[in-house]
Amino acid sequence: MARLLQAIDGVNQTHPWSHNDAYSWHVMWQARRTRREGGTTALDIGCGTGNLLRRLAQLFPQAVGMEADPATAALAASAVSPWSGATVINATFPADSQRYDLVSMVAVLHHLPLGPGIEAAHAAVASGGRLVIVGVYREERTDALFSIISLVLNPIIGLVRHPRRAARLPHNMAAPAVPATDSFRQIREALHTALPGVKVRRGLFWRYIATWHADQ
Repeated sequence: MARLLQAIDGVNQTHPWSHNDAYSWHVMWQARRTRREGGTTALDIGCGTGNLLRRLAQLFPQAVGMEADPATAALAASAVSPWSGATVINATFPADSQRYDLVSMVAVLHHLPLGPGIEAAHAAVASGGRLVIVGVYREERTDALFSIISLVLNPIIGLVRHPRRAARLPHNMAAPAVPATDSFRQIREALHTALPGVKVRRGLFWRYIATWHADQ
């Protein structure tokens, strides 16, 4: 078993791919719904190098990214420079009092205290707007099935998406990261307490998705 895990890790290291980008389809689906309903502003909290923000900038007249790491924020600003309505704020969330029609948080909530982080995200959503969270959770025994499936699929997807061996992590995976300390159960309970009507589901690759509509 140890050799198998070592072999899997070796493939993961040489054929890396972003688990966060794998969930961008869900964020963009919610973004398009928001835009169809008349939403004009979007905030991507912890925007990283700007992969998701670039797509939001093509959809919303105003798209703001917030990134705490200066070097990463600079990369994001460069990525969205072709769109006049897109800006990047180099700051730690929360940093402004504006409310947005769409607020996205991808692999960000575990960087913040759980309860206050959810409340701050709630406060950033305009009336009728949407909050979309793709988060990371700490594994427990109850997560075993999802973890095993993810462990098996991870190197396969890496080989398919990036068949050439990588010498280093791509820029979009180089942002500073911290391990999650809250379990999926704890996160789900906190979300349901703070956001009535929120929809939360566990996903593969140690992620979960939470979606909340401000008027629910």
